Amino acid sequence: MAAERSWSGIERHGLRSTTALLDLFEVKGERRTELESRHRPECVTIEHPSYGSAVIRDQKPMDDSGLRRALTDGLAPPDWYRILNQKVFFWLARERLAKLRTARAYRDKRQTVIVVATRRLLERNHDRVVLSPMNSGCTRPMAHPRGFNTFLPLSQYPYRDRKKRGLEPIVELAVESIVQEMQAIVLTVVEIGGGVPQNTILGSPSDID
Repeated sequence: MAAERSWSGIERHGLRSTTALLDLFEVKGERRTELESRHRPECVTIEHPSYGSAVIRDQKPMDDSGLRRALTDGLAPPDWYRILNQKVFFWLARERLAKLRTARAYRDKRQTVIVVATRRLLERNHDRVVLSPMNSGCTRPMAHPRGFNTFLPLSQYPYRDRKKRGLEPIVELAVESIVQEMQAIVLTVVEIGGGVPQNTILGSPSDID
């Protein structure tokens, strides 16, 4: 789920993590520290003379107090924000996408929903894919423990063990830094919500029903 009207920039420059987007837009100094290492209660729009504008998503479901309760391995909230900001995140379950899209903070806002082919995504980004058993950007209502081992590469992730224990096997798939050539993996792009009829930009709207 990306900001409204974001597909054209993603198509040109790839689906970028916050850190990779700040690199592209040449954001530096205190402004960069604020965006990369501190909590973002609202979406932030950044501008560049060549690349136009881009929206960095908010972190409403997370806060410093929750992170202080949850973090392990000696990590502090700024460390966790930097860890998350280095990754591009994908939901693996339609239900989780729907829950986010219809949450109070987002239900009245227009969103761009991008559906990709998982196999193609993995084939092209295998070495930079990590998996998480939790919503790593949420501390409400429960601040579940998290640390260096929250994100694990495919070869180390305990998928079978979680299945045996009756747990949701994988909650998040993330790619470090950037997903290039989105055109090669995308199935559907739609703009949806905000009280406006759905607009299909690419593919079939049935992919997100």
